[in-house]
Amino acid sequence: MIRSVVRGFGAALPKRVMTNREMEDVVDTSDEWIVQRTGIRQRYIAGDGETTSSLGEQAARAALDKAGLTSADIDLIICATSTPDNTFPATAVNIQNRLGMHHGFAFDVQAVCTGFVYAVTTADAYIRGGLAKRALVIGAETFSRILDWNDRTTCVLFGDGAGAIVLEAAEGEGTTADRGILTAHLRSDGSHKEKLFVDGGPSTTGTVGKLRMEGREVFKYAVGMITDVIQAAFDSTGTTAEDLDWLVPHQANRRIIDGSAKKLHIAPEKVVITVDLHGNTSAASIPLALATAAGDGRIKKGDLVMLEAMGGGFTWGAMLLRW
Repeated sequence: MIRSVVRGFGAALPKRVMTNREMEDVVDTSDEWIVQRTGIRQRYIAGDGETTSSLGEQAARAALDKAGLTSADIDLIICATSTPDNTFPATAVNIQNRLGMHHGFAFDVQAVCTGFVYAVTTADAYIRGGLAKRALVIGAETFSRILDWNDRTTCVLFGDGAGAIVLEAAEGEGTTADRGILTAHLRSDGSHKEKLFVDGGPSTTGTVGKLRMEGREVFKYAVGMITDVIQAAFDSTGTTAEDLDWLVPHQANRRIIDGSAKKLHIAPEKVVITVDLHGNTSAASIPLALATAAGDGRIKKGDLVMLEAMGGGFTWGAMLLRW
């Protein structure tokens, strides 16, 4: 059977680092409060000339270099983002053009913080269906541009950045020993919209809008939803937490990550944490964490890796793959 195998990975971050101490000059907050409630110590903020597509392009080029490939080898680009350069065209098309790629096809996926899991699952379906041999999957965000910088409950949480992976079709035996994507489980429930949303859009207000969140409500649902899809991934493959080498979660809140891992009996030393460095970068969160852990040698070829995320909508999902 065909498996979608990770060939390369890459990341890109804006030049500006904004620490919690700097946040204290913007809103009524403190470094101690932010760290205690979220685990975040700093985040990156996009400056002039830094856009979702420019960050996505940098991450894509890094992933292609790691894979030993060029854009000529890619058939498909999917960009997961909630902060596109334009209402249209898709940011993926902008990235395609930046890469000098004039063949194949490109489009965006919008599932907020779960976007990267949705995008990789979609690319996997195209690869297994024979419509693409190699896909570039990108998570890229400039969330700082949809934040209300007077709202201390949200502006301290988010940051900007991009991450990318290259997926390639390979033959597998159909067992969990195969390299590549083994299973994915996606969910959504629109009845939770008001708990995490942006209060604008082309067909409603004609404006971009700002992010709004009921933090306690999101936290209340997060651990249960996350553990649901992770357990589904274990059940569908006959694996357990003991078999897992790494959990790479969406980096939203350290307490949510720790709570989910504890509930599933996943050892803390198996969990990749980058929320302290990047804050919540939405769809860029998981690929940034992947690039960090694979780049420093923690994630190695043959490792069993679980990806999971939850985002506005609500959307949530998990994916199990062998690196």
